[in-house]
Amino acid sequence: MKTQKLLLLIFFLNTTYLIFSQPYKNPNINIEKRINDLLSRMTLKEKIGQMQQYNFWKLDDATLKKVTEGKVGSFLNASNKKDKIKLQKAAIEKSRLGIPLIFGRDVIHGYKTILPIPLGEAATWNPELVKKGAEIAAQEATENNINWTFAPMIDIARDPRWGRIAESCGEDPFLAGTIGAAMIKGFQGNNLNDNSTIAACAKHYVGYGAAEGGRDYNTTLIPERELRNVYLKTFQTAVNSGVATLMSAFNDLNGVPASGNKFTLKKILRNEWNFNGFVVSDWEAISEMIKHGFAKDGNEAAFKAVDAGVNMEMVSENYANYLEKLINSHKVNGRWIDTLVAGILRIKFKLGLFDTPINSKPVSEFLPAQNKQIAKSIATESIVMLQNKNNTLPLKVSEINSLAVIGPLANSPKAQMGTWTLDGNPKDVITPLNAIKSEYGKKLKIYYSKAMESPRSTNKKLFKKAIQTAKKSDAVLLFLGEDEELSGETHCRAFLNLPGAQENLIIKLSKLNKPLILIIMAGRPLTFGNITNKVNSILYAWHPGTMGGEAISDIIFGKTSPSGKLPVTFPRTVGQIPLYYNHKNTGRPPSPNQLGRVLGTPVNPKGYASYYLDVDYTPAYYFGYGESYSSFNYSDLTLSKKIIDFNDTLKVSVIVKNTGKYKAKETIQLYIRDLYASVTRPVKELKRFKKAEFIPGETKTIHFKLTVDDFKFYDINMKYNAEPGDFVLFVGSSANDKDLLKSNFTLTKY
Repeated sequence: MKTQKLLLLIFFLNTTYLIFSQPYKNPNINIEKRINDLLSRMTLKEKIGQMQQYNFWKLDDATLKKVTEGKVGSFLNASNKKDKIKLQKAAIEKSRLGIPLIFGRDVIHGYKTILPIPLGEAATWNPELVKKGAEIAAQEATENNINWTFAPMIDIARDPRWGRIAESCGEDPFLAGTIGAAMIKGFQGNNLNDNSTIAACAKHYVGYGAAEGGRDYNTTLIPERELRNVYLKTFQTAVNSGVATLMSAFNDLNGVPASGNKFTLKKILRNEWNFNGFVVSDWEAISEMIKHGFAKDGNEAAFKAVDAGVNMEMVSENYANYLEKLINSHKVNGRWIDTLVAGILRIKFKLGLFDTPINSKPVSEFLPAQNKQIAKSIATESIVMLQNKNNTLPLKVSEINSLAVIGPLANSPKAQMGTWTLDGNPKDVITPLNAIKSEYGKKLKIYYSKAMESPRSTNKKLFKKAIQTAKKSDAVLLFLGEDEELSGETHCRAFLNLPGAQENLIIKLSKLNKPLILIIMAGRPLTFGNITNKVNSILYAWHPGTMGGEAISDIIFGKTSPSGKLPVTFPRTVGQIPLYYNHKNTGRPPSPNQLGRVLGTPVNPKGYASYYLDVDYTPAYYFGYGESYSSFNYSDLTLSKKIIDFNDTLKVSVIVKNTGKYKAKETIQLYIRDLYASVTRPVKELKRFKKAEFIPGETKTIHFKLTVDDFKFYDINMKYNAEPGDFVLFVGSSANDKDLLKSNFTLTKY
C-alpha cells in the first residue's frame, strides 16, 4: 500500500512539474499563451509537420514513424477507431512535444444516421432543425474519434448541371448563409472542447459553385463586386458564426487559383474579417496549381500557397518537400509560418486535444432512436410538393383498396442516401416501399414493380410487369429520378432530363388513367416539364437519407403536410441556365406574353426584349416555391414607416391565415428591391424568412425587422454602403411576383 501511495505521489509530482515547466500542457492557462509557449519549443521541421495532412491508407511502421517524428498534423479518412487511437498515442506519447493529431472526415449530411443531402436540408428553410441534424452527426462522428468535418459546403450554386449542387445550400446568399451557420453551430456547439462536438470547415473558398458550364473544377470569372455581394457573403456569415476552419477551393478565380489567392485568403479572410482559425487546401489543390499554369513546380506551388495563407496542405506534399528550403532562403518569412502554425494549434487547443486527446469508449452499433427521429423530421420538411392536381394527395386509405409502388428508386437504399455517405449503412435505410408496407400492409393490397433495372436504364423489358401492377391498383406511386452516382463531385450533367427510359415509363403509365403520383429523388433540379401533364402530383424528395421512406410515406398519406420550399430555381430547360431569382434587370426586360413572338423590326424594335423565342423566360418552379395540402392567405402587409433613415429600424408585419383543412407549416419570405443605385441591383433579394405552423383557420401576425445593414452592398467605389433611395418590399410564399404582397418605402440618410 505504501509503495502504491509513493508511486502515485511521484506521478503527481512529475505531472505537476511538467505542467509548470511546459505551460502549453497546462489546461488552466490561456490558449494564446499555450500556443506561444509551444511555438517557442518547436523546430522548423515540427512546424512544417503540423502543416501537413495525409490521407490515411493503412496503419504501418512508415506511417507511425512519420507521426512520431512530428511530420504529420492531421489525417483524413483514418479508418477504424483502433487505428486512430494508435496514431494518436504515437503522436502524444512518442513524438518529442506530444502534439496531438486532428482527424478529419467528410461528414457532409450525417455520419451513420444519414440526413437529406444539404440541398434538401436547405429546402426545409428550418435552421433550428438543420442545427439538430448537425448535432447528431457530430455526436456519432466523435464516437469514432473524428474531430473535424469538411462541411458545410456553402458555395453559391446557380447551375444545376454542377454535380456538387447536391452538397450546397442553394443559390441565395442569405438562405445558404443561414443554413450553413446552423450546421456550424450544430457541429461545433457552444464549446469545441465538448466531447460531442467537432470542428466545422466552410468550403469551398471561394467561387467554386460558379464553375463555367457547371463542369467541376473549372474556371470561375467573377467580378469583385459580384464576388463580394454574392459569393463571399456565405463565408463571411460562417466566419461571424465562429467556424473553426475553411477549405480553399480547386478553381481558378479570375486567373488565380483559390489555393494561391492572396486577395481572398489574406486580404479579405484575415485582414478584413480577422479570421484566426486555419485554412486547409482541398485534395492536392496546391499541386494542381502547376496544372493550372500558376506555378512552375512544387517549390513555386508551395511558396504561392503559403504566401497566400493556406495553413495546411491536404494530401500532396509540397510543404513537406519545399517549405524548409523556402524559409531558410528567406523567401518565406519564418514569422508568417508561426502565424499559420498557430492557427492550426489554436483549433487543436480549442478542441481539447492536448488535454483529452483519446476517446476509448466503444462505438454504438445501432442508430439511436432520437437520431432517427431528427433525420425523419428533416427529411419530412425537405420534401417539396411541386404539383397536386385535383387534390390527389394525400391518399386516403378509406378510399382505396390497393396501391402500386413502382420504380427503381422505391426500394434502393444506397441511392436514397445520396452522395457523400462514406459511413452510412444501406441496411439502416428505410425505403418508401418498406415504410408503406410496414404502415399500411394490413390495410391495403400493395403491389411492387421495379420497372427499370436502374434509374439510368434504357431497357424497357420490365415495363410490362409495371403496367400490369398499375392496372390492378387503385393508385400508383412512381419513384424516379437520379441514383447516388449521378450527383456529387465530378458528376456533372449536360442534360437534366429524367435519366434512361423514365419519361417513357411515365407516358405509358399515364394512359391507364389511374391517379399517378410521381416522387422524384435527385441530387439537383431536373427538367421534366414535358411530363407534368401526365401525372397528378409531384413530390420532390431529393436524396432524403436513412429515414426518407417514412417521411415520404407520412406525406403521401397525409400524416403531415408537405412544407419544403425550393432553395434553388428549377429551369424549364438546360438552355435557360444560368437561371436564378436574384438576377439583375435589363434595359429591355421580357413580358409574360412574349413567348415565340417577335413584335417589332430592327427599324421599329417594338417588343425587343431579353428572352428566348422557343421557351418561356420564367422558370419551371421559382425559388422559394412549394405547395401545401392546406392553403394560406396573406394580407395587411404593414410597414412601420414609409420613410426611414440610416438609424431607423423598419418593422414589417403581415397577416397569414390557414384557409385550408389541414394543419400545416408555411415559410413566410421577405424580399427587397433597391430600385436605383450607383450600380445595378438585383430584382429581388431575400432578407428574412420565418417558418410557422398553423392549424386550420388559424391567423397569425408575422413580424420582421430590417436595419440599414440589410440595404448595404458594394457600391460604385467598392465601398460597403447603403444608399438613399426608393425600395420595394415583398412578402409572400415564393420569389414569384404572383405570390407576393408589395409595399414601398424610402431610405434617407438623415
